[in-house]
Amino acid sequence: MKVVDFLMQKRDGLSLHSFELKDLLSPSLREHWLDFVNKANKSQLGLLIAEKKSASNDDVAEISPVDHPSPKAESAPKEMTIVMKPEAEALYHELTATLGEVIHTGQWLAVDQDRINSFAAVTGDHQWIHTDPERAAAESPFKTTIAHGFLTLSLLSVLTDSVDPEKQKFPTAKMMVNMGLNQVRFPYPVKAGNRVRATTKIESVTPIKRGLEIVQVLTVEIEGVRRPGCVAESVIRLHF
Repeated sequence: MKVVDFLMQKRDGLSLHSFELKDLLSPSLREHWLDFVNKANKSQLGLLIAEKKSASNDDVAEISPVDHPSPKAESAPKEMTIVMKPEAEALYHELTATLGEVIHTGQWLAVDQDRINSFAAVTGDHQWIHTDPERAAAESPFKTTIAHGFLTLSLLSVLTDSVDPEKQKFPTAKMMVNMGLNQVRFPYPVKAGNRVRATTKIESVTPIKRGLEIVQVLTVEIEGVRRPGCVAESVIRLHF
């Protein structure tokens, strides 16, 4: 039950039997009681009940400007200015000049059955299309086993030279943090024995506190195949 409805019921009940209450009160208390009822009926809550309106955040009690002066209007918050370190600023200008272009192409990497089996052992995904070459040859439309999509995805770090200290894409950064993926697709399966490599395109570069946030499109190419094995939009942060 709403508070307003509850008070309306109680008010109606009291009004029907108000004479009984007044009879129980002394003359002095009766006078105070009537004064209290009159003030309550004239209050904002009393008016809401009388008009059968529901209270809302828009129903604001009037406040005397003398007793309660209005606070000064606060100025609009200012945008925080990012001050980039020289290394970050240099890389920012370098990368923004290459937006949409391939800035890195990795080396070819073989995805053989041993690698697929090792991934299956780690993840527990032993589905026959990945781990049973004989059945895959007989029943799979690809006529061979294929790599797990997540195996292809997990190879992005090595395919983009993100973990090799000798071949870093962003050598001036002190640290690179993987923030996750905006989206990922596997347009075509990577068959056992295929070689793959990855290309990197910069989608956007945004200055942040103590570094840069970079959105990059990573495409895993399959040797001899027109369609890619994986396309992922990756978000990383570089700290300087």
